[in-house]
This record gives sequence, C-alpha cells and structure tokens, in this order.
Amino acid sequence: MSEFRYFEDFHPGETLSLGSKTVSRDEIVAFAAEFDPQPFHLDEEAGKASLLGGLAASGWHTASMLMRLLCDNLLLASSCKGSPGVEDLRWMRPVHPGDTLTATAEVVSARALQSRPGLGLVQFVFTLKNQEDAPVMSEKSVIMFERREVAQ
Repeated sequence: MSEFRYFEDFHPGETLSLGSKTVSRDEIVAFAAEFDPQPFHLDEEAGKASLLGGLAASGWHTASMLMRLLCDNLLLASSCKGSPGVEDLRWMRPVHPGDTLTATAEVVSARALQSRPGLGLVQFVFTLKNQEDAPVMSEKSVIMFERREVAQ
C-alpha cells in the first residue's frame, strides 16, 4: 500500500493485494517446535504418514504468516486501532515447504461507530492461496480504523 489509509478509504467490494511469502522447511519446524509440536509439523516421515501428505505448517503458523503480510502491506500504513476478534477461520489445504502464499483482503462492509464517532469498523475476508492458486486458508474478521476527520 502506498498511501496511509483511514476508515473512509475502504469500500465494500474492493480487493486489496497483501503480497506473497515463500515458506521454508526451517520456518515450519521452528514454529511447530515452539507453538504446535505435533509430529506432522516437525518430521517429514510423520507428515507423510498423516492426512497432510508431508511435512506441513501448523494452521496457526499459516494464520501468523497472513498476519505478517497484513501488517506489512496494510495495517502499519493505516489508522488501525485493533480488532474485536476473528469471526471465522478455515484451513482448507496443508502448507508445505516451498509453497508460495499470496494474500488478499476483500472489503465486505464498512460502518462508522455511533458509540465512538472517531472509529469505524471494516469487515474483511482474507484469503491465502498457494502457487497453484488454490486457497489454503480464509479468515473473516473486523478491524477498527480511526476516521480521517477525527485524526486530523
């Protein structure tokens, strides 16, 4: 994103590109060792013996990679004030070493808060796709943004 974005800059129906990231084996194992040490996230043979078809990233690692892309390509250049939570999170396919994930954010709705006139809520559907354009994860959530006229 090239310009700083406020609540008023989000329009239902628009889709924002959030960039891409290639996932390494070392990242998958390091994340799993610290946060989700299930065998199929740590060992290739255990991954092959599982439904995942090989060593695969934890779903929480996948969500974290989306969060990094979201921060780097939108939130850090915006008036973001946080989020009241995630409404829906789905993992559709495993993420394997060497996969390149590309993220998008579709603006579903935007509404100003009457209770806090300086803020607006923007509902997004985030999608991560692999290099084959197959969705690996989707997330529906709301993010709070400061309104332009209040910030200036």
